[in-house]
Amino acid sequence: MRRTLFVMLIAILLAVTGVAADDHGPKVEDLGWMTGTWSGPSLEENWAVPRNGSMVARVRGFSPDGTTNMIELISIEEENDSLVLRLKQWDPGMKPRYEGFQVMKLVESKDRMIRFENTGEGNGSLAKLAYSRPADDKFVISVEVASGQEFEIPLEAVK
Repeated sequence: MRRTLFVMLIAILLAVTGVAADDHGPKVEDLGWMTGTWSGPSLEENWAVPRNGSMVARVRGFSPDGTTNMIELISIEEENDSLVLRLKQWDPGMKPRYEGFQVMKLVESKDRMIRFENTGEGNGSLAKLAYSRPADDKFVISVEVASGQEFEIPLEAVK
């Protein structure tokens, strides 16, 4: 009887410990799959390694003739047991496209996919923004702009 109680107690403790270990909000460290340089004909993104609750990216957009037409900085940070994405875009010459930063809240996160939605705070034209990595050498950005238009930007790993 004592042995059965002891085994049950150990099983309960292990179960509770497992749940407690998994019961946390999303962490920036969970986004390590985004790290790297990703490039396509119209866009290049470079995501730094997640560290100390934040992750940043530098983005460069290209015109059809190959000239730079946009620079963007992105930050993903842990806030209120969730993740918040902030971004800012500039035209050539570092002329801001809008004042302040666009702010987006996390709405979905799963294996090698994360989706954010505009909070209405700040400026910018993005309604939704998602990142996924369907293969080790593929990175896809899914965008919905304020007008409702949706498109994907497929990128490949830069070696």
